[in-house]
Amino acid sequence: MTIELLQRHPAASVRTHVVIPLRFHDGFTTTADVFTFDGLADDEEHLLLGLGDWRGALERSASGGDAPLVRPHSECLTGDVLGSQRCDCGPQLREAVERIAETGGFLLYLRQEGRGIGLYAKLDAYALQDAGLDTYQANLALGRGEDERDYRAAAQMLLAVGADRIRLLSNNPDKAIQLDAYGVAVTERVRTGVHLSQANARYLGAKRDHTAHTLDLGLGTHLFGSDVAGRAS
Repeated sequence: MTIELLQRHPAASVRTHVVIPLRFHDGFTTTADVFTFDGLADDEEHLLLGLGDWRGALERSASGGDAPLVRPHSECLTGDVLGSQRCDCGPQLREAVERIAETGGFLLYLRQEGRGIGLYAKLDAYALQDAGLDTYQANLALGRGEDERDYRAAAQMLLAVGADRIRLLSNNPDKAIQLDAYGVAVTERVRTGVHLSQANARYLGAKRDHTAHTLDLGLGTHLFGSDVAGRAS
């Protein structure tokens, strides 16, 4: 996908807003304002979670201050729910919720499993990775794109709650490129921690080497609770 192909989509609107208390496996708790939407470009059931003082963050941004911290997080059943160590998704989700809650901002939970190819196809890709392909080669071998994710709906969600400027919590440069093209200004890219394990080292190396993710694999850590020593700078 090139930036020339990206087009704005009609505005989405908030459908439902509910408050949900959150508790993670390590005991960390916070409260999220959870939003659903009408009019999303892909008709998927994506969620936006307002964390911390997100209203104050929007007000500060509108007055020329720091933009709210935002992470677009792609759904990962195996990592987020089952605790798979083949990826870093679960730890990144846990980290993002705490960091955003500290400063005020939004986590977008996007229904685009396996870089957009779906759960079954992702598991098919795992089988090909076990045979020697990397994560991108496996997707191509299945006849799919290396990364089929489109962040048009993510931009619609942010604009619907007034977040037209953000600080992006991500190591993935494509997220910044797409969101900028869809009308959400990325004022700063903020790296996530590096959640390196023996099981995901090859996967993280492929993301670093193939798609320029900002990962220093010499700083592998597991970031939970107040342990922030391994956050990449």
